Amino acid sequence: MRVIVVGAGVLGTLHAWQAVQRGHEVVHLEREEAARGASVRNFGLVWVGGRAEGPELEAALRARELWERIGQEVPALGFRACGSLTAVTTEAELAVARAAAERPDAARRGYTLLTPEEVRALNPALRGSALRGGLFCERDAALEPRPAQRALQEALRERAPGRYTFLGGREVRDLPPGATAAVRDDRGDLHEGDAVVLCTGAWLGGLVGALLPEQPVRRVRLQMMQTEPLEERLTTAVGDADSFRYYPAYGGAALDALAAAQPQSPVAAEHRMQLLMVQRADGSLTIGDTHEYETPFGFDVDERPYRQLTAVAERLLGRALPPVRRRWAGVYAQCTEPGRVVLRQAVPERTSAWLVTGPGGRGMTCAPAIAERTADELGW
Repeated sequence: MRVIVVGAGVLGTLHAWQAVQRGHEVVHLEREEAARGASVRNFGLVWVGGRAEGPELEAALRARELWERIGQEVPALGFRACGSLTAVTTEAELAVARAAAERPDAARRGYTLLTPEEVRALNPALRGSALRGGLFCERDAALEPRPAQRALQEALRERAPGRYTFLGGREVRDLPPGATAAVRDDRGDLHEGDAVVLCTGAWLGGLVGALLPEQPVRRVRLQMMQTEPLEERLTTAVGDADSFRYYPAYGGAALDALAAAQPQSPVAAEHRMQLLMVQRADGSLTIGDTHEYETPFGFDVDERPYRQLTAVAERLLGRALPPVRRRWAGVYAQCTEPGRVVLRQAVPERTSAWLVTGPGGRGMTCAPAIAERTADELGW
């Protein structure tokens, strides 16, 4: 087959990877010279632990397996099976962690409840005096989000010469209706094939909006930052207990008690915040994040969440953070239909053309499994 993939973020690139791995030819188009959206503006976390029971958890577990395999083939991804620690500092937070560790599927998720001493033994950089313990998830992992897409694309060019063509700076303007799977770009070039997959991320207007005007997808904005290198290793990804409030695996009576006894700070509640912290290959720390759902989004970044994140991170580390190197905002697409990991929808009146978008904050985690499912469903 000849597969036309539109969008070079993590979803589009993994669809291209799946197609090439299955012996097909791929033409891969991206409106920017390289991906610039949520796929490069995230933590690079493969975040299994907090996923909802059912299709979401199954996709995350399968993707974790695929990421490890791909990471062995493409070392430039920087894949590492580091796990994650959600640090707790109060009895109410500890109760939520304990309830998670007692779930029937705790072993599948890789949960272990740790004492303060065990937390510090596992991740010595966490020296905060307020630590009461932590929930370790050994299934979680990390990779380097900024170079990931380019590393995968370069691997495809090297390993499948003549079967993978990347065309950056090409915006798709038209999908001609009819029996031919084809797209026309902004230079007027027609790219024909046997299947078209639109992985356009948060770009929901323009051609995508015209083709599928009633998408059950919303856009979500977040803020993050990156520090200068920390001179010691952070051996796991780190979250704070506010993470319990935003992931479906942590519901139940213990979470209700936490919400009643320990409301979020006003800034954290206003910006729907949690602390996630991952160390990059160069030693710097990626720290976030916030969530904003009401459009139109602001064009600037707000300093109050950054101060809040800094305070929480420093409390867990027991030391000052290195200076901040950069700050940024990003926007991702999130499918709003309950129970769906991603929107995968046929394009009306176009043979073999599909839109795949809206994984939400699960994009980096689940992309390999989403692409595999697309390939299976479309019979590649």
